Amino acid sequence: MAIVIKTPEEIEGMRKACRLASEVLDYIEPFVLPGVKTIDLDNRMNDFMLAHGAKSACLGYAPKGFTPYPGSTCISVNHVVCHGIPSEKTLKKGDIVNIDVTVILDGFYGDTSRMFFVGNKVSVSARHLVEATYECMWRGIAAIAPGRPLNDVGIACEKVAREEGLSVVHEYGGHGVGRNFHEDPFVCHYNTQDNRIIMKPGMIFTVEPMLNAGRRHISELNDGWTVVTADRSLSAQWEHTVLVTDTGYEVLTLSDGYPPIPDYIKR
Repeated sequence: MAIVIKTPEEIEGMRKACRLASEVLDYIEPFVLPGVKTIDLDNRMNDFMLAHGAKSACLGYAPKGFTPYPGSTCISVNHVVCHGIPSEKTLKKGDIVNIDVTVILDGFYGDTSRMFFVGNKVSVSARHLVEATYECMWRGIAAIAPGRPLNDVGIACEKVAREEGLSVVHEYGGHGVGRNFHEDPFVCHYNTQDNRIIMKPGMIFTVEPMLNAGRRHISELNDGWTVVTADRSLSAQWEHTVLVTDTGYEVLTLSDGYPPIPDYIKR
């Protein structure tokens, strides 16, 4: 496993790319409304990236065995776990939506996602799922420190999920990121004894737990990208890109419009 330890210059490049990714989500928030097509949201975000000297890492992305991804972002609604393709589908009151953005700015990849409520009539169970997943992500981040096992992130995330009566998706997780979209290490959001990696200063990776209201199992739609819950229960995800520092961590994907951060998080 080749984990890339970032240089000070690379870290500064990542700060800029990651902040811009978060600013894309600041920009799009007022447009996440009932009756809006997800493709229109995608087009707005792509225009915003281009206007700020960046481009989408998602558009045309084609890992081995996949057809090129057709959108600039991933927009996953309700029971869609991840990789929801923007389309003519219109949002409805009560929907919960994950928007996942990865920008490329000056050769560096900034990766983040947030959940959004559509309208003000979201069910209690949907709100609980979204809020618990937010807590799950931040508890995972709070476990990051040099010299600690990377598996501590998964242990912290899984603990929150179990306490809240939710399940953790196993097939997808966080990943290293820098000059490439996906780098080592793979970051599990559940406890796994297979993960023996020790966190070191200069590592940059995402923490992005996906929690389901029902069972953890997933299935893939025929478009080759969209992943849904096998039981069609609701799913939620939040994501940050995080740097391991000499004393702890630095969350890189923050911006002025980011939601309130828990009191226990280092700033």
